[in-house]
Amino acid sequence: MIAPRTIIEAFLPLDGDVSLAVIYDTANQLGVDDQPVRLALRRLIGSGDIEQRGRGRSGAIFLTDEGQRRVHRDRVGLNLAFEQDAGRAPWNGHWHLMAISAPESERAIRDSLRRDLLGLGAAPISTGLYASPHDLTGLLSSDATPYLVTAVAEQLAIRGLTGSREIASSLWDAAPTLDAYAALGTEIERDDASLPALVRQLRLADALDRALRDDPLIPPELRDTPWPPTEVRRQWLIHWNDAASQADTASVYEGWLIP
Repeated sequence: MIAPRTIIEAFLPLDGDVSLAVIYDTANQLGVDDQPVRLALRRLIGSGDIEQRGRGRSGAIFLTDEGQRRVHRDRVGLNLAFEQDAGRAPWNGHWHLMAISAPESERAIRDSLRRDLLGLGAAPISTGLYASPHDLTGLLSSDATPYLVTAVAEQLAIRGLTGSREIASSLWDAAPTLDAYAALGTEIERDDASLPALVRQLRLADALDRALRDDPLIPPELRDTPWPPTEVRRQWLIHWNDAASQADTASVYEGWLIP
């Protein structure tokens, strides 16, 4: 079954709102009852990602500033994945180091910043110190700036390792990412062109989202060649474009899903 959150986010525009009637009706067409949708809405509201205006099917929802920031971050990650696949985002050889300097008295800020860095794919290399081959500072909240110490290095040595690919292998285990894309490949094989285009789009989007959660998007130069997720994403894009070309209903993920 397609996750209720996937259905909700599929219709959320970056600007403006969307009628809850559209979301509930689409969910019902896909076999999802109202109650799971209401629960997903409450969770998104509770996390600060969306706000609701009105009640029930006559209401509407829209992204908050925090929700827009998260969507922007997701879009950057998605575009980076496809740019890397196309060879348009080569690694410049620079490591980005980020140290959290929040004091114990501001533990909540420190913990939130740690979660954000890990969610963006940074790897801990020492207490409070994180590394990434990407500059992540632009994807963090502006509130994080006073609590970050950053540096850029062309050479890095971690536990005796100095080779860039060796370092990447030790910090970002490939196994979870490969497993995630193997699952995505299975979902792509299950894609049925006889199904309604909207059903196909939502299933494909949900499957890609789950794969990206376990993908730190390490540059291809730091991974084995060939890198299986690259081919899986290429196949995904073929199926997505085919489904999108057949769609005759309200547009989903307009303006940010397709790179």
